[in-house]
Amino acid sequence: MKPCPYAKKCGGCDYQGIPYEKQLELKQAEMNRLLGVFCPVHEITGMDNPYHYRNKVHAVLSRTKDGKILSGMYEEDSHKVVPVSDCQIENEKAGEIIRSICGLIPSFKLTVYNEISGFGLLRHVLVRVGEKTGEILVVLVVTDPVFPSKNNFVKALRKKHPEITSVVLNINSRRTSMVLGTRDIVLYGPGFIEDEICGMRFRISAQSFYQVNPVQAEKLYEKAMELAHLTGKERVIDAYCGTGTIGLIASGSASELIGVELNDEAVKDAVKNARKNHVENVRFITGDAGEFMRAMAKDKEHADVLFMDPPRSGASEEFLRSAALLSPSRIIYISCGPESLARDLAVLQKLGYRAKGAWPYDLFGFTKHVECCVLLERVSNRNFLSVL
Repeated sequence: MKPCPYAKKCGGCDYQGIPYEKQLELKQAEMNRLLGVFCPVHEITGMDNPYHYRNKVHAVLSRTKDGKILSGMYEEDSHKVVPVSDCQIENEKAGEIIRSICGLIPSFKLTVYNEISGFGLLRHVLVRVGEKTGEILVVLVVTDPVFPSKNNFVKALRKKHPEITSVVLNINSRRTSMVLGTRDIVLYGPGFIEDEICGMRFRISAQSFYQVNPVQAEKLYEKAMELAHLTGKERVIDAYCGTGTIGLIASGSASELIGVELNDEAVKDAVKNARKNHVENVRFITGDAGEFMRAMAKDKEHADVLFMDPPRSGASEEFLRSAALLSPSRIIYISCGPESLARDLAVLQKLGYRAKGAWPYDLFGFTKHVECCVLLERVSNRNFLSVL
């Protein structure tokens, strides 16, 4: 594939112009540097096809002085829109839908939001595609719930793309850098799509977290399940559980699974996902996972295995101390931030855990980002109460 024409302007891809095999070499070297002091680092698992893998596509809308409608992304470290008509890492069908929306805007006399003046209706378009189901969700982010001729707009869009299964209006009237507001209005379909990963079916709404590269995510989660060595007798904690993806995949091999997540909406989705998959040995709790584990330890309860999948910034030291206090025999740490992972492994090592191996996975071709799965085992039985 030819080099991306937007590479120097958009800044979204760090490794544009570098052959994919070389990208993997660079990522492997970085993982070896950061994690090799703690454990063996296995060979990175790359993608079969590193192009058009993102199943979640976000486009910023803008209008030129001569009235032309543009869609694209913000230039790095700015709010200047770089027009992008064909991104090499984004789902191609999503790109087609966004271009169709831009083509419909003038005929429906819709205004496009201007960040400087704060005037205009349409701000962003978000498209989510189910990798295995083929279902498509279109989210129109607007400043006002009054959308002129909304039914006709949806009808015109679906005439061009009958594969669209849901259209949602998301209201974001705040002058903020956040893409989505908190209110959703369903214009067509159920208001969400579904997708499958590791044999489980998951509901994906406008607000839901779901891996943008489910093909590689499935490989990552399969490795996590393998490392957990679940026999059907274990009590498992899924910290940072989100909508329950990892926990539900693990539930079939566990005696009991408890998912903990701060975001109440994500927990509601997790409960729905459990019902959808007929899983009965799980419970999902809204709250801070660190506080929850401390309370369990205080009540002399136990957990055999802990799954943790924190944000890129990693886990807090308080969380890691709580995990050590609960004292699971194995911790499966899934990370999307190698630097914070290395920091957290150093803390867990002091708390009596030893990393046995790290397995990197490339979920984000042409960028510097790497996901990694690390197995840690408790190797010390000494009392850490004085440390904790």
